[in-house]
Amino acid sequence: MEYLERRREMVESRLEEVLGDIEPPALAAQMQHVTLSGGKRVRPMVTVLSCEAVGGRAEDAVDFGVGIELVHNASLVVDDIIDDSDIRRGVTSAWAEFGYGPSIIASDGLLGEAFSLFSSNGRAMEAVSESMVELGEGEATELVAKPENEAEYMVLARRKTGSLFRAAAELGAIAAKADEETVTAFGEYAEKVGIAFQIRDDVLDAVADAEELGKPTGIDAEMDRPSLVQITELTPEEANERARAHSDAALDALDRVNAADSQALDYLRDLAEFVVVRER
Repeated sequence: MEYLERRREMVESRLEEVLGDIEPPALAAQMQHVTLSGGKRVRPMVTVLSCEAVGGRAEDAVDFGVGIELVHNASLVVDDIIDDSDIRRGVTSAWAEFGYGPSIIASDGLLGEAFSLFSSNGRAMEAVSESMVELGEGEATELVAKPENEAEYMVLARRKTGSLFRAAAELGAIAAKADEETVTAFGEYAEKVGIAFQIRDDVLDAVADAEELGKPTGIDAEMDRPSLVQITELTPEEANERARAHSDAALDALDRVNAADSQALDYLRDLAEFVVVRER
């Protein structure tokens, strides 16, 4: 675990550095509250490991990893407002702590800082921009064009969650100056991981204990939100089987990659397995 922890510490340190330079101090405090209150840092770890897997250095990918984490956290601020959720990662959500206006400004600030980290690389900007378009489509679909069957749900999951995972892995390969075929393979891997992650999220919302999860549960049912469990007759166990299928597809995509660092690739494989069984 020292291998992963060292890379996570690199991401965490850079996050603190980026957010420590924000002005005015009130905005910095709000952005730090959103971003530094916890989180698994899955997406930036995907970025760093993808970079190393094809021969790049972890240091080459940290800024891109931090950027995608900031985009993710900006989206969580909006999610909590939509869901009227006052807890995130076991602490007060941004809107509950600071109010709606300041929390939206904090979300905007996070996006601005993120894009400043991508701006020097056109391929990175393209990958993130495409994923954010899909993320917006997913959020809109969830609100106004809710899926009514499993196939429509999978499109939503790809847009809402898979897209940012895909960008995270593509950014890592881009940081390593990989060819387009390799970038695409990593993107396919991570998109499938993201879909599996979202399905597992739906299951946890339906069956997990809120205190153990670190956020309220039962939100999908309460808000009539389109989770896989809510819009189909699948049991949680059957939904997990769907997640497993996407995890297996992610592993198939990795098999197409000519890896320079097998240890990094092994951890990416472990992630595809973990997202299906995680409890938080």
